[in-house]
Amino acid sequence: MSNVVSISEAIETQGPPAEVAVRTLAVDAEKLLQMVSSVVVAPKRTVRTALLGLFAQGHVLLEDLPGVGKTLIGKTIAQSIACDFKRIQFTPDLLPSDITGTTVFDMRSSQFNFVAGPIFANVVLADEINRAGPRTQSSLLEAMAEFQVSVDGEVKKLPDPFLVIATQNFAESHGTFPLPDSQKDRFLVSIGIGLPSAQHEVTILERSVHGMPKASPVLTAARVREMQATVMAVEVSTQLREYIVNFARATRQHPAVRTGLSPRGSAALQRAAQCWAAFEGRGYVTPGDVAEIGVSVVAHRLMMSAGNEISAEDAVAEALDSVPVPA
Repeated sequence: MSNVVSISEAIETQGPPAEVAVRTLAVDAEKLLQMVSSVVVAPKRTVRTALLGLFAQGHVLLEDLPGVGKTLIGKTIAQSIACDFKRIQFTPDLLPSDITGTTVFDMRSSQFNFVAGPIFANVVLADEINRAGPRTQSSLLEAMAEFQVSVDGEVKKLPDPFLVIATQNFAESHGTFPLPDSQKDRFLVSIGIGLPSAQHEVTILERSVHGMPKASPVLTAARVREMQATVMAVEVSTQLREYIVNFARATRQHPAVRTGLSPRGSAALQRAAQCWAAFEGRGYVTPGDVAEIGVSVVAHRLMMSAGNEISAEDAVAEALDSVPVPA
């Protein structure tokens, strides 16, 4: 008897092809989560939220104390998906051309040749991004929004997949330049890692006693692109879209918020919710998906009023609570 399973048999036993794709994505995402967690000692929810940036085609901002593993997360994700990784150490004297690349005159050929900068990688770690000036920070805007850079009037496409993971140490205030709101808005999620528990800190020492461990590839770049396409196919009902819009309007009307969630932020929230639903093995978004990732996607996009007594995270939570949940 043939071992080949027909499409009709696959649908009958496993579900429609779209459902099979989402379930397979959930399995592969869990493999990636386990691999990253075998190196990075951090809450699995934190790692999972960071993976939203990869599969929802966004970017990740890690804000926390020095030495809690922000850089390690970026390196480990790149190792786990067998992709090219570049690290950019942001400093006050860093120039935009140091990131995007420049054209150099070749004496032998009497031609100008483009020398690519470190932005031409699948996973780019922008380490301590707020140590560079606004001009240098802005050189990332086109790359993060359009997945391309313009150098000397020429547009050059970036590798696919493309992910920026930026870190900043909020405990260090000297010699830093706050990220402009337009820059923050390019990050799909903003998360912190936090100090580990005593047990987790012991685990960190155990893993590093003979040198830091390295991750092994569990996914390829081609598979990541397939998973990104699957995420974009996750269904979002009209009621869910209205729920997201009502939530966005609630952030704009919150008394402690000067500028609430923009339409671009609403679209980012929808995309992140699609990805979270896919992680759960579902081909449709629920209000619970929006609530799960609402703070990570929205809080860093809000501009708070001067003198307010609550955090952006609390404002997001209150806005969510104020919106009726669709049945």
